[in-house]
Amino acid sequence: MSALPADPQQLAIFIAQLAVPLCLGALGVAFTLAIAGHTTARRLWPAGARTRAQIATTGAVCLLCALLLFAALASAVSGDGRLVQFDHALADAMAAHQPAGTLRVFARLTHFGDTIVLTTLCIVGAAALLAGGERLLAASWVAAIGGNSLLNHSLKAMFERVRPLHEHGQIWETSWSFPSGHSSGTLVAYGMAAWILMQLLPARWHLAVLLGAVAIALVTALSRIVLHVHFASDVMAGFASGSAWLTLCITVAALFCRRPGRMMQPSGRRNA
Repeated sequence: MSALPADPQQLAIFIAQLAVPLCLGALGVAFTLAIAGHTTARRLWPAGARTRAQIATTGAVCLLCALLLFAALASAVSGDGRLVQFDHALADAMAAHQPAGTLRVFARLTHFGDTIVLTTLCIVGAAALLAGGERLLAASWVAAIGGNSLLNHSLKAMFERVRPLHEHGQIWETSWSFPSGHSSGTLVAYGMAAWILMQLLPARWHLAVLLGAVAIALVTALSRIVLHVHFASDVMAGFASGSAWLTLCITVAALFCRRPGRMMQPSGRRNA
């Protein structure tokens, strides 16, 4: 395989022409990292037991990393530097090189992050948790999805970045572009769903749940770039802001719902 082009314009064209295989490759890398992280966590805490200090420290480190990434991206897109130039070059390249069939597929995949989908998921999930007597989990679930929606709308209004031009007719977006609400929304909603399910389901289901959440969040985020309704930096910023909020929600929930000897054990249940 030839070396990657050094020129941002050529790199953008290279990415656009290989969008589908690159998306599949990104999914493979994400799965590998998720499996490695899951395996490492099980070895470090074989019974799921963590102290309050470990929960708080882990949460603080992850939150800080996410905030620093978002701050760096926000600073970069505020001017006309190389990242902004690459953003526009990639959006233009996607518009020029994506066939209608590819756009139709990604237009369907992007619905995982639609407001109506996430709102319905929030209501149904909260009702199911309340019916099962999991009031703290239900509150955490609603706070995660609802809070992220408010955060994203606030950030969009703060930066007021105009979206790239998209006239393919598959979908049409009119709100501000930075950060991507679909990216942050799917990361928070499906990430929180995975965390909650990992507290309630036997251990043999944990990895499958985790990989499912990773797949949905990543595919939805990548669809926003392929459909050129968002710049690449919008998607990265959405992941950064979503990661920060998800980390905060999970950390607080883990501390409040924690049972002695385990990170969490709702309603006296134990993982198989």
